[in-house]
Amino acid sequence: MQQFNSEQAHERVVHAKGSAAHGFFETTEDVSQFTRAGLFQPGVRTPVFLRFSTASGEAGSADTVRDPRGFAVKFYAAEGNYDLVGNSLPVYPIRDPEKFGDLVYSQRRQPDTGVRSNDLQWDFWTLAPESAHQVTILMSDRGTPRTLRHMNGYGGHTFSWANAAGEKFWVKYHFRTAQGVESHSEAEARAIAAEDPDAHGRDLRRAIDAGEAPEWRLEVQVMPFEEAAAYRFNPFDVTKVWPHGDYAPVEVGRLVLDRNPDSSLAEAERSTFSPSNLVPGIGLSPDKMLTERIFSYHDSQVERLGADYEQLPINSPKPSPRAGDVGPDLIWWVEASEIARYANARHAEDDDFSQAGALYREVMDDAQRARLVDNVVGHAGTDVTTDVQHRVVDYWTQVDAELGARVDAGLRVSSGI
Repeated sequence: MQQFNSEQAHERVVHAKGSAAHGFFETTEDVSQFTRAGLFQPGVRTPVFLRFSTASGEAGSADTVRDPRGFAVKFYAAEGNYDLVGNSLPVYPIRDPEKFGDLVYSQRRQPDTGVRSNDLQWDFWTLAPESAHQVTILMSDRGTPRTLRHMNGYGGHTFSWANAAGEKFWVKYHFRTAQGVESHSEAEARAIAAEDPDAHGRDLRRAIDAGEAPEWRLEVQVMPFEEAAAYRFNPFDVTKVWPHGDYAPVEVGRLVLDRNPDSSLAEAERSTFSPSNLVPGIGLSPDKMLTERIFSYHDSQVERLGADYEQLPINSPKPSPRAGDVGPDLIWWVEASEIARYANARHAEDDDFSQAGALYREVMDDAQRARLVDNVVGHAGTDVTTDVQHRVVDYWTQVDAELGARVDAGLRVSSGI
């Protein structure tokens, strides 16, 4: 009975509901001019373990809810493990780690009522205008992917690469699904949640068992190290993307998932990922959210699994680093020791709403814009107080005046009806 009572790992604070698979990453292009990392040298094939997850729900929540998805990749590189802990959306809703706790609390069940609160979500979002870019994507079709196989993955943060000559570059990671991006409508997502809350995990396992190994193409955007200081907006701001017209994506290789876990408990649930797990040739950046994550992830995993969590088979390097090598935990300091010396100086085009507005006006078509409005109105029109709804309208008006007017009309805030 004691064994039974203690065999389950504690639930993750965020990203509790997850599905995972084994596979490999194969570097198909030569990017050695940007990084000396062994896994990114031409022709190298590296075993990987990838865990998908919903960000906010508990372990028993539905797979198809509107939520960012985790896209966490563990590369079992020859030099040690490299963890890239990303998401299905390319940006984050905050840039200040002091706000992280409030962000999570606003998305979770409330301690007084035991239920989630749309009012609290919009209260947080509208008081954190930097969230507008991610919330625009979240409320679009991308917020409800059809399957885990039909969505992209993004590193989100800016990272640093260094080549054999010691030259440094800033990079952003993009995993493009080879299956094509497909989404559910809000109605479809709700219907599937009621019928099969484990739909995404079931689909991933079925596809792999059937020999339909899902695949993603890794691309990186590369910024010369010296260009960051004078770039038009802060390139380390995780609420923003780098326009492809400024830094065109460079193809690196392909990621393939071809084997299901033998035990979801031992592998998917006991797997751990941390941005501090780096290898030579890859480092961090002055992104304050990234700096916070390299410390907090270790604390979280010790609390959840115990101090020896890195010795669990799913988390152990394969093969183990050679004796005498610099351990992965020290590499980030060697590669990015200058991160603490960067101030968040304001750049010429730093603001919170322009990229969200450009996404609405220049990327979405009429049908996508209409669905965005419907999703916002449906969510903000359910159990949200009038005072917060007024802020919702102002929030979307700052993204785009026409969008704000459509949300206002849907919520009937100005008319008072």
